[in-house]
Amino acid sequence: MKTIHKSSVILMVIALLLFSCKTESKKTIATQSIDFTHEGDLSIFLNSSDTLKTKFNIEFAETDYETQTGLMYRKGMDSNQGMLFIFPDERVHSFYMKNTEFPLDIIYIKEDLRIASFQENAQPLNESGLTSQVPIKYVLEINGGLAQELGLSIGDSISFSRK
Repeated sequence: MKTIHKSSVILMVIALLLFSCKTESKKTIATQSIDFTHEGDLSIFLNSSDTLKTKFNIEFAETDYETQTGLMYRKGMDSNQGMLFIFPDERVHSFYMKNTEFPLDIIYIKEDLRIASFQENAQPLNESGLTSQVPIKYVLEINGGLAQELGLSIGDSISFSRK
């Protein structure tokens, strides 16, 4: 009868363990890229005048799914693009940046189409609530920093139309 050395047994056990372990591939969840859909146009006017400050191509967020998802899972927008949220009633609304990968300016707008408040440069992926602080009916989301760059102010007004 042959004798097996203790070190040989240990090496065989290690080899068996190494070869018998399943190699599990790392699973990644790929979200499909969401492209901007030009559904309408929005203009912003200087406080109590007809002086046009700027125009945006906009997407509308009206359904529960659209308002809950907003600009999540997107890599960014062009500087002339935005998303307009339309709520059924005027009340205090709160937003967050969950799954939103780029900074946004969140512009809260009253039922009379006047800007009521801002949340500038909301930070990507931050889940803290960003409240309108006053009752509003609309919210315009644009790229972070644009509100300041364009000189938008409380009291400026908007108008929008569908394509």
